[in-house]
Amino acid sequence: MNKILFALALAAFILLSGCISQEIAEVKNDANVGEKVTVSGTVTNSIKIGDLSGYIIEDATGSLAVSSERLPAVGDKVTVTGTLVKDTIFGFYLDAK
Repeated sequence: MNKILFALALAAFILLSGCISQEIAEVKNDANVGEKVTVSGTVTNSIKIGDLSGYIIEDATGSLAVSSERLPAVGDKVTVTGTLVKDTIFGFYLDAK
């Protein structure tokens, strides 16, 4: 029984550790490009133009664009996970599609 509880606790820890949110400033670097990251912040803007949709989140350390089909309302506090992308025109953004 103890082995089962230990295995369940270990699995929960591993699962949750992958969902821990990071500050935006620490995520926005070349070492994280192509990596799955999780950030939290307040939605400051959102846009949908045809197939293009996304929003901007902001925390105490900075802001980050998020490409997503789901558009939360401005002012919502969100946690989002996606792949960090660095584009020549747009800079860093999170692909959460």
